[in-house]
Amino acid sequence: MSLKNAIKEEARRLGFALTGITTPEPPPHWQAYEHWLSLGRNASMSYLSDPRRADPRLVLPECRSILVLGVGYPQPGPAAQNHAPRPVGRIAAYAWGSDYHLVLPQRLKVLAAFIQAQVGSPVPIYWTTDTGPLLERDLAQRAGLGWIGKNTCLIHPRFGSYILLAEILLGIELEPDAPFTSDRCGRCTRCSAACPTGCILPDRTLDARRCLSYLSIENKAEIPPELRLQLGNRVFGCDACQQACPWNRDPKLPPDPAFNARPGLPEPELALELALSPQEFKRKFKDNPVLRSKRVGYLRNVAVALGNAGDPAALPALERALQDPEPLIREHAVWAVEQIQKGMGIH
Repeated sequence: MSLKNAIKEEARRLGFALTGITTPEPPPHWQAYEHWLSLGRNASMSYLSDPRRADPRLVLPECRSILVLGVGYPQPGPAAQNHAPRPVGRIAAYAWGSDYHLVLPQRLKVLAAFIQAQVGSPVPIYWTTDTGPLLERDLAQRAGLGWIGKNTCLIHPRFGSYILLAEILLGIELEPDAPFTSDRCGRCTRCSAACPTGCILPDRTLDARRCLSYLSIENKAEIPPELRLQLGNRVFGCDACQQACPWNRDPKLPPDPAFNARPGLPEPELALELALSPQEFKRKFKDNPVLRSKRVGYLRNVAVALGNAGDPAALPALERALQDPEPLIREHAVWAVEQIQKGMGIH
């Protein structure tokens, strides 16, 4: 068995359902990415402007090949009406289980050791899963794993877009796989039509300043008042564009068990979430992606979702939140109370 095939086989044994190999040349969309940054569409995510994204060899100078890997996570299915007896929130599907930033690096470490053992000598190696300065979807497309859709997600023709990516930069030369060259979005615009805030733009980029995933996760400030209604009952992330995508109707990629839903995570009861103490928040979301938003960001989102639900039964929970030590939570709780009171005809 060739070294390339042995590496791919070991990767699949470790749970990476998708594997592809590409070269370390600069990513093809770098200039478009630079233009996107110049327009400020990365919002407050300054780390995205790391100049090393222009060339993988700025990350690992000895790089001669790049192994791109993918795993599946649960798909939420079509958006459903909320029929729960009390208002519940919605957490993006990738965050239902364990944090992939914790799970995948452990597998990458094992795979890197396997490669070293197969080569029989030290090999320059760098691995990452979306925290490194790489344009990983560009690399994945060039490694044959799919195309970059109009919603900026990587889409596999059989597996859809509910995929988490990881990369290993290698100081050895491996035969590259053929790139995925066709664009199978065609004339379809369902993702942009489904976006609650219109953040998906005609040039196949998105404006993070209006993206509900950014606003509910990476954003550490207030949610702009004019976008709060569009948040609906989302309390962490947004799957709207993926749920609308026809390529996700019947994906054949089974979700990795590490990312299966924990009890209560897909749709947490909002009033109970708003009462989480700092300790309870950390305990509930231990090793889960929701920790990234921190308690202040998460309860900010929960308050907005309660305001959007319009249930007067939530007023006691919101009134307690008005005493929270975090100003950001108090501010959004005030807005939520006002929304509910408007629905009750109280001005």
